[in-house]
Amino acid sequence: MKIGPYKLKNNLFLAPMAGVTDRPFRQLCRKLGAGMAVSEMVASNSLLWGSEKTKRRADHTGEDDPRSVQIVGSDPSMMAQAARVNVERGAQIIDINMGCPAKKICNVYAGSALLQNEQLVAGILEAVVKSVNVPVTLKIRTGWDRANKNGVAIARLAEASGIQSLAVHGRTRADAYQGEAEYDTIAAIKAAVKIPVIANGDITSPEKAAQVLRHSGADGIMIGRAAQGNPWIFREISHFLATGEKLAPPPVTEVRDTLLAHLDNLYAFYGEYTGVRMARKHISWYSKGLVGGAAFRHGVNRVESTLEQIAMVREFFDTTGCARSREHPAFVLPDTAAA
Repeated sequence: MKIGPYKLKNNLFLAPMAGVTDRPFRQLCRKLGAGMAVSEMVASNSLLWGSEKTKRRADHTGEDDPRSVQIVGSDPSMMAQAARVNVERGAQIIDINMGCPAKKICNVYAGSALLQNEQLVAGILEAVVKSVNVPVTLKIRTGWDRANKNGVAIARLAEASGIQSLAVHGRTRADAYQGEAEYDTIAAIKAAVKIPVIANGDITSPEKAAQVLRHSGADGIMIGRAAQGNPWIFREISHFLATGEKLAPPPVTEVRDTLLAHLDNLYAFYGEYTGVRMARKHISWYSKGLVGGAAFRHGVNRVESTLEQIAMVREFFDTTGCARSREHPAFVLPDTAAA
C-alpha cells in the first residue's frame, strides 16, 4: 500500500489516540507489525506550538519513515500554518483530524464537529493540501449523527481536494464509542472514491480484520483501543491475512519483557516524574485479565519512582502474573505456547 511516494510494509495502521500514541508506543507497534502509526493530534493553535507537550507529540526522532503528524483545528489558515510548521519539523505526512468525538474538541468546532459544515471541511482540506509539499491524509467518522451520515459526501470532497488517503471510523460523532461500529457506510465510501480508504472501529481480532476488509472493500484497517496493552495484535492480524492461520498469543515472558522495554522508553522520553505517570495506564492494560491484576494495579499506581515501578512489574509477571484468567484476550503460559 502506498501513500504518496511512501510504500508501507502492509495495510495495518495504528490509530492516533490522544495520550496513548506517543513515540514509544508508535515505535513498539511498528516493531510488532503496524505498517503505519500516526502521532497524537497536535493543536493548530500557534500559542501551543512552543509547549513541551506539543513538541513531544510531534517528536519522531528515531522512527521509521514515513512520519505522520495529525493536526486538529477549525480555521483553514491556522491549519495550513500548522501543517507547514510540522513539515519543517520533520513530518513526512500530515493527517487532519475530523474524527475526534471528544466534547472539548467538538465544542471548539474541531474534530468530528466539522462534519456538520461541508463548506468549511472543503476549505480546510484545500488550504492544508496547498500549504505543504507532502501527502495529506484525513480521518473522519461516518457523519455527525445517524440522521446525518454524510461520509460519502465528505469523502468526495476529500478526494477532490487532493487528500491521498482516508480513514473512516464506523460510528457517528453522536455515537462516540457506544454501540457497535458499522461498515456499510465505509463500503459506500470506498465505492465512491478512488483514494485508499482505511476502515476503523471495533477491529479486535485477526478474524474481525479479515471480515471488515471483505465487507467494506477497504484498502487497509486501523486499530485503536484493541492495541492498548496488546501491540501484538498487528503481528497476529498480519500473519492471519497472509496465511489464514492464527498465531499463538505471546507467552507471559514475552509480555513481561515487552512491557519492561516499553517502560524504559517511556522513562527516557518523558523523564522520571511524567514517565512513571504515563506508564500507569499501559501497565494497567498489559495486566488486564491476569489473576491478581486488580490488586497489582492498585499497588503499582501508588509508587512514584521508576525503580519501584519496574520492580513491581517484574515481581508480578514472574509470580502472580504467570496465572491468567480465562477472559484474558492475549496472553498464554509458556507451556501452553509450546504445546
